[in-house]
Amino acid sequence: MSKLINLLDRTLATFCVVLCIGLVVSVVWQVFSRYVLNNPSTITDELARFLFIWVGLIGAAYGLGQKKHLAIDLLLSKLEASPKKYNTLQIVINLVGVFFVCVIMIYGGGRLVLDTLNSGQISPVLGIQMGLIYLALPMSGFFMFVFLLRDLLAEIRQFSTQH
Repeated sequence: MSKLINLLDRTLATFCVVLCIGLVVSVVWQVFSRYVLNNPSTITDELARFLFIWVGLIGAAYGLGQKKHLAIDLLLSKLEASPKKYNTLQIVINLVGVFFVCVIMIYGGGRLVLDTLNSGQISPVLGIQMGLIYLALPMSGFFMFVFLLRDLLAEIRQFSTQH
């Protein structure tokens, strides 16, 4: 499983870098064409917006996998942490994360993608299916699910060795 996680980490990191490069190039071209050429590009605003959506969601999945995501650890810090209580709370937190990712991001995002594709909604400037843009939601949810499952299994193993 660690080989799969390492491959996923490298793939997501590379994908995020490519998306960021595209985002920077798009914004720089927009500024250049607007202020230097006095002829603003029509596609760069929409392209930058879509790239930002993708880099934000895929980057969040990558950050979760690296355990560098935003964490609110008030409960953990207030808990007079015996290893058993700390481990139990970590399991509960991971279960809540799995529930959220499965229900909201994968299921809800998947429904959004299918409904949007079925409606035939296209972006006004680029002319691409909006369902492809929204695909970032269930995809990042799936990657988050994989990372949360890895963390959950590790916490369960640790919990079972403590007893």
